[in-house]
Amino acid sequence: MYVILDNIRSCHNVGSIFRTADAFGVQKLYLCGYTPTPDNNYGKIAKTALGAQSSVPWEFRSATWRVLAELRERHIMILGLEQHGTSINLDDFKPQKNCAVLVGNETRGISRSLLKRCDAIIEIPMRGTKESLNVSVATGIALYALSRSAKSKNQKHS
Repeated sequence: MYVILDNIRSCHNVGSIFRTADAFGVQKLYLCGYTPTPDNNYGKIAKTALGAQSSVPWEFRSATWRVLAELRERHIMILGLEQHGTSINLDDFKPQKNCAVLVGNETRGISRSLLKRCDAIIEIPMRGTKESLNVSVATGIALYALSRSAKSKNQKHS
């Protein structure tokens, strides 16, 4: 599994996502656009990453769409994590192959142009009064659900 961060503003969110990525064995974290990197914001990211910025492979890329194109060439399914008219409830989604989770800016989400490049758009069901979750929390929930789905798929094929 891969995670792609597009234009995340907060170093604390990036650090938290590094830590979550470590917990779920993410193969690589792509930091795209103006997302802060450990190279430029080490102390701020390290505060919440607690060392995961050193254990999770990561790469900075200015153009998110190029990362999506490269992963697709490697037959990686691109999943946008976003509330959208065509979103699939995360509870109902079962990936059929390796995937990459794309998350967007804390206030604007994933741009329309990047959503068009996704193989599927998934969303976390919201049952309370708030419309959305913090990006790092949402990423953790999605990685947990997708890893459980992959585990149950692998157990059926064992």
